[in-house]
Amino acid sequence: MTNEQSAWDQWLAGLPTQQRAAAIALRDRFAQVGADGPEEWAMSEVSEDIPQLAGFLLLRRLWDEVLDGWGSPGAVENVPAAARLLAAGAERDDIVLTMQAAAFEAVFGTLLVIDDSSATTPDDQPYPGWSLHETDSTGQDTGRRLGGLYESLRATDPSGRDAQGFST
Repeated sequence: MTNEQSAWDQWLAGLPTQQRAAAIALRDRFAQVGADGPEEWAMSEVSEDIPQLAGFLLLRRLWDEVLDGWGSPGAVENVPAAARLLAAGAERDDIVLTMQAAAFEAVFGTLLVIDDSSATTPDDQPYPGWSLHETDSTGQDTGRRLGGLYESLRATDPSGRDAQGFST
């Protein structure tokens, strides 16, 4: 038995029956969507009331659609500057990595700005801020704020590389 499994089992044993069943179901959902260490994600969500599943699903979607999409056939070829680089003899893999690194920096920076939740203002006047919240399957706000997503961006890399090769 691994230390992680032992910690999970010990933690589960200390939960009331209903909460234990919910934690196991949540762990299974994390495993189903491909999370590494589903026990850790579930423990955090249950014990800290952090919407980890919603955050994981958002980050994984960003990986699938924004970051890893650059490796799809035709993706870099549709960018004129990249097409010129290919025509000049640049390696496609290098261009893909460059596009992914730029996309990673943009996603990371955007998540950091969202987490800051305050507008930079030129004066002392109050301005609105922003916040990202979890919703249920019907779109209703659960009241739980998604924060610190930039901290988990690397850990949700579906390749298991933890965004190795990207600079942030």
